[in-house]
Amino acid sequence: MIVSWKWLKDYVDLPDSPQDVAERLALAGLNLESLAEAGGDVAIDLEVTSNRPDCLGHIGVAREIAVLYDRELRVPDPQPPAAGPPIEDLTRVRIDDAEHCFRYTARVLQGVRIGPSPDWLAERLETLGIAQINNVVDISNYVMMECGQPLHTFDFDRLTGKEIIVRKARTKESFTAIDHRTYELSEAMCVIADAEHPVAIGGVMGGESTEISESTRSILVEAAEFSPLSIRSTARQLNLHSPSSYRFERGVDPEAIDWASRRCCELILELAGGELAKGVIDVGRDQPTRSPVTLRLSQVARVLGIEIDTDEIVRILASLGGSQVGRDDTSVTWTAPSWRRDWEREIDLIEEVARIHGYDEIPENVPVPMVGSHRRDEDRVLDIVRQVLTAHGFHEAMTASVVPAEWASAFAGWTQREPLQTQSPMLRGADRLRESLLPSLLDCRRFNESLGNFEAELFETAAIYLPSDEPQPHEQPTLALVTPHSFAKAKGVVESIIDALHIDAISEWEDVRLPLMEHGSSVRWMLGGKLLGFVGEIDEAARKQFGLRDRVAVAEIDRSVLLALATIVPQYRPASPYPAIRRDLNLVVDENLRWSALEKTVRTAAGEWLEQLQFGEVYRDRKKDGSNKKRMLFTMVFRSSERTLTGEEVDQLRDRIVEACERDHGAKLLAG
Repeated sequence: MIVSWKWLKDYVDLPDSPQDVAERLALAGLNLESLAEAGGDVAIDLEVTSNRPDCLGHIGVAREIAVLYDRELRVPDPQPPAAGPPIEDLTRVRIDDAEHCFRYTARVLQGVRIGPSPDWLAERLETLGIAQINNVVDISNYVMMECGQPLHTFDFDRLTGKEIIVRKARTKESFTAIDHRTYELSEAMCVIADAEHPVAIGGVMGGESTEISESTRSILVEAAEFSPLSIRSTARQLNLHSPSSYRFERGVDPEAIDWASRRCCELILELAGGELAKGVIDVGRDQPTRSPVTLRLSQVARVLGIEIDTDEIVRILASLGGSQVGRDDTSVTWTAPSWRRDWEREIDLIEEVARIHGYDEIPENVPVPMVGSHRRDEDRVLDIVRQVLTAHGFHEAMTASVVPAEWASAFAGWTQREPLQTQSPMLRGADRLRESLLPSLLDCRRFNESLGNFEAELFETAAIYLPSDEPQPHEQPTLALVTPHSFAKAKGVVESIIDALHIDAISEWEDVRLPLMEHGSSVRWMLGGKLLGFVGEIDEAARKQFGLRDRVAVAEIDRSVLLALATIVPQYRPASPYPAIRRDLNLVVDENLRWSALEKTVRTAAGEWLEQLQFGEVYRDRKKDGSNKKRMLFTMVFRSSERTLTGEEVDQLRDRIVEACERDHGAKLLAG
């Protein structure tokens, strides 16, 4: 942001040295980029951070100087005389796109004379590096650089139907801007239109068809407020950036909209003549209310480490535009000025006090009380999860949160709703917020296979976005992994995570039929009565969709379930000094019996002495056992923490386990 030294003098009495002022502004947060002579003036180039759009005009910078030097700020009070007919008799304005245009005001001047700007106006714009066009266009630029509110002036006689309609652009609608280039628009963009066609891209640039020319005699002055996100995405998509879009992207002062409109009309009447229609058309939302912020006086000393007089604190915040709405012996409550949207928390007010009082007034060795931060439980759980996965040979991947439509519909385990769609693709063809991490990981797996890395095992920890009935989607913290090994490997890795988090809740599995996964080799996993996630092998159709050569297994789980059930405080358990006794069992069971069901029965029947239960393998012998039978081999380890178990006691437990398996599942102990 370049400001003119001479121009600043209109609003505040300046010291003699521009260098001194620039250095004070730099210490207060407006860093100095350069200081240069400009034809009898001094151009001061300041770096304005994105949270300070109020300093994108001379009045905002002058306000900072007035506070720093404790001087009076002089702001003009424009009161343009209106002698023309009522504006309602001349034009009308309608907002059909309230999502992108919050407010729109219009004033009309008739009988103006277009010509060159006076020397004082041309010189000020020249200092800022702005080209002079004509008196009316130059005035709109002047007011924008004065207060930071962009304006646009239309040739009123060239507006078809003498009306303004703020609407969304139509798909592939064509528009020729004042830079004489033609742009193809989309429905995500906001346009200012007359009765027939667009005459401006809202907040970005005006159109060639209604630009001010020497033949212009009537003018419509626009001052509006647009959605910053809409302006940013439109400017980027069209690669069309302007001083107006730069300011709208950062947000404008809603209370300065009418001031800027009146100021522009006042200068046009003074420099171009004409007659102003009575009244103003002002449509759109009301000005948003601002929540009060309470500043505890004790917090200023605690955070900064120095004492600042209460009256000085009040002076600083009041000079910056704050309105005091409450005060007692310990605190002061403020309402932020309309141009300071960054005053949201107590610490924001403390920062304001510090930068105006002067960071150089805080000694380097001042004792500032520090309190050790406490790591969040979710971070501690995530560290354990990462440690387990990397120990198993997995590498962490990071993928984009927006995916193509075909990926978004590839897996529907968590929701049946359609994925949320972005207004404009962040990546080529990617415009859906992902509802699963698996498609992105499978694409990473494909890339590794293309490089000959067939053993790549990958995982990702990130959020997925599930549509809900609330205004915002549900962001579910999720873990997904992909391995070229079997279903058993993927399931075992998840079990290792559960063990590492010391979760004692009961696991239950059930067969599930889902897109992406092989039926018969995929399960829905319940942990402690909550849906943990899904484990399975990828089916042939999914392998073709993602260009995979080999079979792979995947798992996707909800990390919030792990967090709710994890025991992350280390627990001491004394190791038993007594010996363990091992027993192996080989049971003949039905083909459709899952290990999870048999495991649950074994653990229930074994009791507290069962220290370890380890699955061995599945073996089939159709000649001896039958065509619909299989053998399950597993190992049990028994140990007591109080005494040495006898072989007879363990044999009795083994027999009880066999009886329970026979009763619940029709299992038979394989003799010999």
